Amino acid sequence: MTKNTGAQGRTEQQKQNPSVLENFLPLIVDVAVPLGSYYLLKDAFGMSTFAALAWSSVVPALRTVWSLVKERKVNGLAGLILVVNVVSLLLTFLSGDPRLMLAKDGAVSSTVGIGILLSVRMGKPMMTAGLKPFLVKADAAKEAAWARLTSGASAPSAAFLRKERAYSVVWGVALLAECIARVVGAYTVPVDTMVWLGTVFLVGAIGIGMVVGGGLAIEPMERMLKAEAEAGAESGKTDEAGEAGATVHAVA
Repeated sequence: MTKNTGAQGRTEQQKQNPSVLENFLPLIVDVAVPLGSYYLLKDAFGMSTFAALAWSSVVPALRTVWSLVKERKVNGLAGLILVVNVVSLLLTFLSGDPRLMLAKDGAVSSTVGIGILLSVRMGKPMMTAGLKPFLVKADAAKEAAWARLTSGASAPSAAFLRKERAYSVVWGVALLAECIARVVGAYTVPVDTMVWLGTVFLVGAIGIGMVVGGGLAIEPMERMLKAEAEAGAESGKTDEAGEAGATVHAVA
């Protein structure tokens, strides 16, 4: 019974604090699936460029709806992708422009990127939801150290919070840059080329977020978190020793 409860607790914690990969998995899937669907529909079934793009965009929209129904909760990123897909489909059918279908994926990146940057401005960096469980790793000492560092109760708090914000800024800027590159490419590069090149842009943006964000924020935050956890452990030992000494003195 205890083991099952512990496993359930970990599962609930993972749901409440998704990792960075889990946060961006819908974005990755909803680009990779249309890519494969486009070439399959166009080359294997002989559909026109416009038709192949339109039908390949239906797939991620249906996947998002299914995910919402299955999980019975609204995932902000998944919901955003669904709205963008539906709106872009309607606009594309009205305009008949396949390049608009390619440019619409940039709307997802830009919206997420702007949302991340606004969250930093508001003092609640969005990427912290995935960053915290990655750094804390369900360690009680690190969890307590995180609380002290983010509350301003510790000397390195200011530096820690700057790194926390910097991590979100890196991701926000990377996604905005990906959006610009995708939109420019959608209207300047041949459609068939841009279908796979858009995926390259997305993978590049994610890679930049991981590498630059890792070096700029994750590594120094790990060091500060470890030092704070060790300092907390030492402080706890000192307090315990002081209490034990006071007890002995009182008995004497």
